[in-house]
Amino acid sequence: MQTKIFTTSEWDIRQAAVIIKNGGLVAFPTETVYGLGADAFDEEAVARIYAAKGRPSDNPMIVHIARASDIGQLTPMLSADIVALIDNFWPGPLTMVLKKKECVPDRTTGGLDTVAVRMPDSEAALSLINMAGCPIAAPSANISGSPSPTRAKDVIADMNGRIDAVISGEDCRVGIESTVVDMTGDNPIILRPGIITAENIEAAIGKKVRYDEALLKDVDIGTLDPADGADINGANNYKPKSPGMKYKHYAPKAQMTVIEGRREKVKSEIERLKILNERLGLKVGVILFEEKAFIEAAHDFFSKLRDLDSEGVDLILAGAMSDRDGVGFAVMNRMLKSAGYNIARV
Repeated sequence: MQTKIFTTSEWDIRQAAVIIKNGGLVAFPTETVYGLGADAFDEEAVARIYAAKGRPSDNPMIVHIARASDIGQLTPMLSADIVALIDNFWPGPLTMVLKKKECVPDRTTGGLDTVAVRMPDSEAALSLINMAGCPIAAPSANISGSPSPTRAKDVIADMNGRIDAVISGEDCRVGIESTVVDMTGDNPIILRPGIITAENIEAAIGKKVRYDEALLKDVDIGTLDPADGADINGANNYKPKSPGMKYKHYAPKAQMTVIEGRREKVKSEIERLKILNERLGLKVGVILFEEKAFIEAAHDFFSKLRDLDSEGVDLILAGAMSDRDGVGFAVMNRMLKSAGYNIARV
C-alpha cells in the first residue's frame, strides 16, 4: 500500500474524507497527538486500525466528533455534568466515557458497553470529520506501544505503507493525549490524566473528581504475568475503559530509567549514570525538564523520545517531575509507562 501525504488545504482534506467514507484509514493532526482515523460505525474499517497499529482488540477507541450535538449519535446520556464539561472544555483535550447506543459497534469500544467521545480543538481534524460525515474512531497514529506521534514525520515513520493517507499538519500543540474521564457513575473518575486536570473538572461541575486506582500504583497492568504469581483480578480478564490503562505504552527503543528524588540529587545521579554507562560503551540520552515546566514537558516529552530513538541511543535517563501538579502527574504517567516503571530513587 502506498500512503498518500496530504496537506491541510481544503482540497486535500476533502480527498482524505473520501478515503474515510470508503472505509480507509487516514492519520490526522489534533491538538493532543496525531490520530489514526476510520469511520466509527464501520466495523471493518475499525478492524483495519487495530491491524495497522498492531493494537490489542480489547483496547477501546476514542470517537471524535465535530459538533457537540453529534454526541447524541453515540450515547443516550446527557446530564447536567456532561453539558457543563462540554461547555467548558469542548472543543479541547477532554474525552468522556459514556454509556453507548447499540448502533456503536463493539469493535470500536473494545467490547465495552461504553463509548469514549471527544471533540478535538483542531481545524484540520474538525474539517475532516465534517467532510467525512461520520464520527471518526481514532487512537494515536503510531505502532502500538511506541511513543505517541506529535509530528507528521513521526506518523510517517511508523505508518508509511500501513495506512491510506496522512494529513501533514503542524506539530501538535498539547503533546500528550486527552484527559479521559468516566462519567457513567455518580462521580467522575479520571481514567487517563491529561492537560485538563481533576481541579479543572471539579471547578466546572462542583463535584469531587477522583483518579482511577490503577493510576496511583507503580505497576503496569499490561506487564503482569499470572504465571509469575501476579494476580490483579486476572490481568488477562481486565477490561480497560480507556486507552493507556492496560497495555505497555509509549516505549522508546532504548532502555529507559526514571530518576526520582530531590532535584539536585536527580541531576547528580543522571550525570553519574551517564558517565558510567558511556565508559561501558553505551550511547546515553537525557531528558531533564525544568522543575516546574509542566506544560513544556507535556508538549516535548514524546518528541524527545522519538528524537533519541532516531539518534540510536542505548539508554535514556529521565528526571522525574512533581506529580503534585495535575499536568505534572499526567507527564509522569507517560514517563513511567515509557520506562516500564523502571525507577531509580535517590
